[in-house]
Amino acid sequence: MNKTKIIATIGPGCDSKDALQKLVDSGVACFRINLSHGSNDNKKKYFDLIKSLTLGEGDRPTILADLAGPKIRIEQLKAPFKVKKGDLVEITNEKPGERSISVSRGVRFRKLNPGARILIDDGRITLEVKKIITDNTILCVALETGEINSKKGVNFPGIELDVPALTEQDKKDLAMSLKSGADWIALSFVRSHRDYKIISEKIKEMGYSTPVIAKVEKWEAVENAQEIIKTFDAVMVARGDLGVELPLERVPTIQKSVIKIANDLGKPVIIATQILDSMINRTTPTRAEVSDIANAIIDGADSLMVTGETAVGKHPQKVIKVLKRVIEETELSVIKKQTNESTQKKISTAKAISHAACTVARVQKIDILVTMTHSGSTARMVARHRPNTRIIAMTPFKETSRRLNLVWGVEPVVVSSYSSSDEIPGIVISMLEKMNIYEKGKKFIVTGGVPVGLPGTTNYLSVLGFN
Repeated sequence: MNKTKIIATIGPGCDSKDALQKLVDSGVACFRINLSHGSNDNKKKYFDLIKSLTLGEGDRPTILADLAGPKIRIEQLKAPFKVKKGDLVEITNEKPGERSISVSRGVRFRKLNPGARILIDDGRITLEVKKIITDNTILCVALETGEINSKKGVNFPGIELDVPALTEQDKKDLAMSLKSGADWIALSFVRSHRDYKIISEKIKEMGYSTPVIAKVEKWEAVENAQEIIKTFDAVMVARGDLGVELPLERVPTIQKSVIKIANDLGKPVIIATQILDSMINRTTPTRAEVSDIANAIIDGADSLMVTGETAVGKHPQKVIKVLKRVIEETELSVIKKQTNESTQKKISTAKAISHAACTVARVQKIDILVTMTHSGSTARMVARHRPNTRIIAMTPFKETSRRLNLVWGVEPVVVSSYSSSDEIPGIVISMLEKMNIYEKGKKFIVTGGVPVGLPGTTNYLSVLGFN
């Protein structure tokens, strides 16, 4: 099993049960549903399709529901808007004038930072900001000649915006996703750690406790990365809009920085966008793409996510097979990094136990490390150390098992419920026998928390063996 997990986006290129099951059999642990596109019925169909699949031990693959977020676009134009270099242009969300372009309603322009620009259609047209006329209108000058068309995306690097973290459509999609069985929710265009409170409270209001992934794709998210990653349950480097918001040459170092912060905090980190973009039409990847994948794995990514490659691509199964081969080869050749512990004098009991478990496994050459977990925190804590051993997370909850499908190196399995630590050895041995991991005299490590069922209490470690 790959330690680095594969997430595939479902779409017209793979929207049959047979095609999706082949992707699962090829190595996909999780499917992403892009809620930016399609009707409600079409989105619901994708949930039902994924739930009809099988991913080992009778469970289904993990479902990641990706909310569209407050994407700002050019409103409907009567005709393409032509600009020449040096033209003065107003960007507004009020009634446009003769030299104004209207963008999505509800946006407010708060503050200009030095070098602020407006990028239209992934930067094909760039406007230099001169001044904020009102909260609704900005005066700009065109930096090149071109044509602006309806519905194209607009980015505002260097401009502080007042936009809702969740649009009305997001709220509808969120309710549908939770009801349909989403295991993770991805929040697009995160700007601040405060966005987590908004969405988590909405999820709680709807009667769920589903974890949330922050998508780092805005310049504000880069500036606030530490607090965002600390607050959210996981993080995704969404390199599409990020490469528009910021200079392209900064994207690799931002990616490395986000991975390091997430690894240090024990939060799952996903790398997305243009993983194998050339394979949307081709049957083989470029060498640059293979190097990109390998570097993300070496840096410590938990999961790699393909988007258009499987959603609309011509060769979705080949994409997954290529990705799996690169992951396997990279993981075989990488010298496992030793634990990069905090420089703080005191660390929590949970961190100390997790570190000790990995150290015992390495020193005693024990290749099975079992984490007993209810919330998944014990498994994530162990995985952050990237041990060169097999991590098997045993949990009584299918929801927790599916959520762990995004975490590096973790093999989640569902076991029967238990109420006492005295029951754990029997449960572990029984499951390992069921998994055909049995060898007389072989040792394995078990770690978890007491009292049983209390999240975040990793406080014991045991070395057991088969008699």
